[in-house]
Amino acid sequence: MTETTPRVVATEAGRDLIAVLRAKHGPLMFHQSGGCCDGSSPMCYPAGEFLVGAGDVLLGELEGCPFYIGEDQFAYWEHTQLIIDAVPGRGGAFSLDSAEGRRFLLRSRLYADEEWRHIAPVRRGG
Repeated sequence: MTETTPRVVATEAGRDLIAVLRAKHGPLMFHQSGGCCDGSSPMCYPAGEFLVGAGDVLLGELEGCPFYIGEDQFAYWEHTQLIIDAVPGRGGAFSLDSAEGRRFLLRSRLYADEEWRHIAPVRRGG
């Protein structure tokens, strides 16, 4: 059986920042809304603090943390794997990474044809 291609992954730096935030805040969740300013970065919240709606898509999990994206953004990013990295700087005002001196950064890449044939399914709605 072929392994499923994940829709969202994290770099080592991204996984490290997730671990730091989880140690401080407990279970976490992510949301990528798009838009300008803070909405263009992946936002990290305590699990359940961001209300997920019918217009959100669950892409998968990062280190056990659900990762959602707004449906309109999913339409743009559907054919790319989202890569969550952490870089020096200040995160979004409402995101837990805002006070860590590092922030989450979204990178992406197109799937290879073979990866796309085995793409992970998504779940729509909250």
